[in-house]
Amino acid sequence: MSGRTTPDDETSPLLGGQRTESHRAPAANGDTPAADHKKGDGVHLVWILAALWSGVFLGALDGTIVATLLSPIGAYFNRSNQSSYIGTAYLLSVCCFTPLYGRLSDILGRKGAMLLALSLFGSGTLLCGVAPSMDVLIAARAIAGMGGGGVMTVASIAVTDLVPLKKRGLYQGMANILFGAGAGLGGPLGGWLNDKFGWRSAFLFQASNVQPRSWPLIRNRLQVPILALSMALVLTKVNIPLPEEVRSLTIHTKLKRIDFLGSLTLVLTVGSLLLGLSLKSTEELPWSHPLIWGLISSSGIWAVIFAIVEIKVAAYPVMPIRLIKQRTPLAVSLANFFSSTAAYSMIYNVPLYFSAVRLNSSTDAGLHLLPHSIFLSCGSVFAGWLMRRTGKLYTLTLVSMSLAIVASVYVSLWNFNTSEFHLWLDLIPHGFGIASMITSTLIAMIANVAREDIAVATGITYLFRTTGQVLGVSLSGALLQAILTKQLRKRITGPEALEIIERIRHSTTIIPDLPTPLRVAAVTSYADALKAVFICQVACHTLALLCCLPIQENPLPATMEEQERLYRDRQMQQNQNSPQNESDTP
Repeated sequence: MSGRTTPDDETSPLLGGQRTESHRAPAANGDTPAADHKKGDGVHLVWILAALWSGVFLGALDGTIVATLLSPIGAYFNRSNQSSYIGTAYLLSVCCFTPLYGRLSDILGRKGAMLLALSLFGSGTLLCGVAPSMDVLIAARAIAGMGGGGVMTVASIAVTDLVPLKKRGLYQGMANILFGAGAGLGGPLGGWLNDKFGWRSAFLFQASNVQPRSWPLIRNRLQVPILALSMALVLTKVNIPLPEEVRSLTIHTKLKRIDFLGSLTLVLTVGSLLLGLSLKSTEELPWSHPLIWGLISSSGIWAVIFAIVEIKVAAYPVMPIRLIKQRTPLAVSLANFFSSTAAYSMIYNVPLYFSAVRLNSSTDAGLHLLPHSIFLSCGSVFAGWLMRRTGKLYTLTLVSMSLAIVASVYVSLWNFNTSEFHLWLDLIPHGFGIASMITSTLIAMIANVAREDIAVATGITYLFRTTGQVLGVSLSGALLQAILTKQLRKRITGPEALEIIERIRHSTTIIPDLPTPLRVAAVTSYADALKAVFICQVACHTLALLCCLPIQENPLPATMEEQERLYRDRQMQQNQNSPQNESDTP
């Protein structure tokens, strides 16, 4: 199937008839964000990007800081078995609330939606620093996640308002570099703060009576300035006007445009599914457990209710089904889902391979991801540069996804005889290809929808991406533990076998100190289990490549004027094809 088709084809649904929302006509005198705002003009644009990307940097920094604190937090509350819920609660919240910001940014404006996201993120992080118990801390991370996903989504939407599509990928690459810098600094910074001042200092809050006096110093010098600076910059610099039709509405009318019922059913659909899979992985419950199948079944029921609400009830649906029916949005969403599932499985399980199979230290295991992380940024910038230079993305997308497949095949072939050369370099094509593919598919999504659908379409893209990330971690963990347990029980027998097996499953640090027969059994079992996980990653990447094939390649405008003309032409075409216009035709 060729990816080079005309823009007109995109207005026809892939899965049958569609219900068309009323489209906003272009306001007179170019009264649109593109016409009203200073697009891409020097210092003005720099300030806006600083406002948007400072939040992105802070979100990435926070994520890896918290990842380094799971063990000390679990030990502090004497509930280490629940420390994984700190990360799970955040990711679940991000998945559930990310798509809501697409519609909110159209109702509250980019500034309002970004301030809401930063406020929720900051409030949740503040509560983490003063949490008196593990339960409160987990709830606080969920609140932070409500804002964390919005920071990324709204920043992406706002940059799309400011930059023509032909240059959009390059700016996305620069944002990914900043995200990577935050993620890279978070781990070392979190470890240093924990060692120096205790885990609470990493959340950087006001000290209580039992906290060291130096905490306020850290707070004043680090987190509060970053968060306050980000909010101040958003408040003063991000002034991207909405169309006059939306600006003239009353608050009550704007609130009526929020799809509360659709949002609720979407949260219940995604939340039930991810919570069930997360509990299966973290609590090691069987699939037959009432809690697991109950949550997954309820997710299916809520999904049906959500679809009915979006098709029949919501006037302004949070996830317009008509978009998902269209060829390119559907292809992009599925490609992002499968690629993110495989990518996050890779990121979480490759270090485990070096710890449990190669018996490297945690530091050495983490270092093997360094080339991958570096080329993640390189791939995104390269994709942006190439799209800016050529105005094309279809071939780039397919080649990028093919690189990820090649890398995942190499990883699946790792064994005890694999050379250090391959162990260090096989992940490079994966990082480069995934970053390039995610950047190009985001531009493909934006280039194939009407202007009024850009915010919602961006939210949908991030929803499928983040859902894939959580599923990649949860499902790979469940598969790993199932195969590992089976192999260990086959290889380790005797009166204390069950106790030894449980110790090996829960901690790889004991493996080097085991007697030789047990050590060989543990290493071989982990190798078998991880090989199965890596093969599944190849399958997911292959599915992502197949999903990329139907993506259409539309022209990428080089200026905002060209982009506005393209959007107006597409809107006129959609209005002509709408059922109302057809019924008016004699």
